[in-house]
Amino acid sequence: MADTIQKYKDYVMTGFLKSVAPIVIDRASGVTVTDVHGREYLDCFAGISVVSAGHCNQQVIAAAKAQMDKLVHCSSYLYHVQPVADLAEKIAHIAPGKKLTKTFFGNGGAEAIEGALKLARLYTGKHEFISLQTSFHGRSWGALSVTGNYARKKKGGPYAAGVSFAPAPYAYHSLWPSDPEECARQCARAIDDIVKFATSNDVAAFIAEPVLGEGGIIVPPFSYFKEVKKVLDHYGILFIADEVQSGFARTGKMFAIEHYGVEPDILVTAKGIADGFPLSSFTASAEIAAAYKPGDHLSTFGGNPVSCAAALANIEFMEKENLPARATETGNYAMAKLRELQKKNSLIGEVRGLGLMIGVELVKDAEKTPATAEAEAIRDACLRKGMLIGVGGVSGNVVRFQPPLIITRQQIDQALAIFTEALQEIAQPANATA
Repeated sequence: MADTIQKYKDYVMTGFLKSVAPIVIDRASGVTVTDVHGREYLDCFAGISVVSAGHCNQQVIAAAKAQMDKLVHCSSYLYHVQPVADLAEKIAHIAPGKKLTKTFFGNGGAEAIEGALKLARLYTGKHEFISLQTSFHGRSWGALSVTGNYARKKKGGPYAAGVSFAPAPYAYHSLWPSDPEECARQCARAIDDIVKFATSNDVAAFIAEPVLGEGGIIVPPFSYFKEVKKVLDHYGILFIADEVQSGFARTGKMFAIEHYGVEPDILVTAKGIADGFPLSSFTASAEIAAAYKPGDHLSTFGGNPVSCAAALANIEFMEKENLPARATETGNYAMAKLRELQKKNSLIGEVRGLGLMIGVELVKDAEKTPATAEAEAIRDACLRKGMLIGVGGVSGNVVRFQPPLIITRQQIDQALAIFTEALQEIAQPANATA
């Protein structure tokens, strides 16, 4: 273990050294990861919301192994490969609405975002974008250009011109914390003002996460995207739904945008698409997809046959086990328990989420001062007690619960017991000081 950790220090380039836990993971199964000493950890972060069907899901592994015995790589954009075609067909069948039928495959979320932005420009002939404050779309230059979170962008600018940022429908920190629908209306109207006063009326697309993940699991009111779509349609602006983190059953629907009754023009996915195998995609209508001409776009490893075979098996498992409904039921159970805990501990400012995409925002006082150090301390305490969780939010004060969707109620109870212990440990000094 010590040798591996030292090699990380000596040879692995990472911008997240502070976040690298001092454990060496050896294997994983279902909702449990095991370190090299045999200690088990309950994984409530799923590899950053990736292994939604569980670690080493046997159905997914079997499909990947069968494909590896036949073909690992040949460049799926130079030749026809069956798993790529089959997966693209499957996505066309499960994508929201009836128009999203053509898919391009890449390797990671940022790459898919870049491709979607490029496609929007080519199709519309326009050049500007509107994004949301607190948003996160990836760490490549173009993806960071439309990211509305300075903590992820600092020291990397200047970024691309022609990007305007609208206020996120973050009701808890808005002027209307007790009236989320008014927050939604005002934030949607702001987009109209931005088009008029902050752009050259050359906007190709509006890009947004249906649930803002890195921003702190911000769930827009359900009327928000309908109001936004009215503005977009008025100006002929495309809607890119970034479902990299919220897609594939995570929120209780196959795609989170389905909660809002709106059909995006371009759908971007990654993370949960292949249960841990590297793959991403962006999907559009045949009309929009036709804007890509031969030579306009390519990915050497995009559409890898093994990853595509794994993704097909992953989606089939989600459908067979009805993971969207399971995520809803288990997520509602977990959030109800967390809200009971909130009544007993003032450090919890808000519990929010959809399905098993849950955020617990920690605050120090009635002014909602972010409890950033406390969130990090709770994450570390949970690790010591045998549980992996995430921390996010613009101020780093939101504890994130995004476990594999196969997690049981018994495991949820175990997770909440660990979280409660950690919360009480961290809250005690603050209460004693008060």
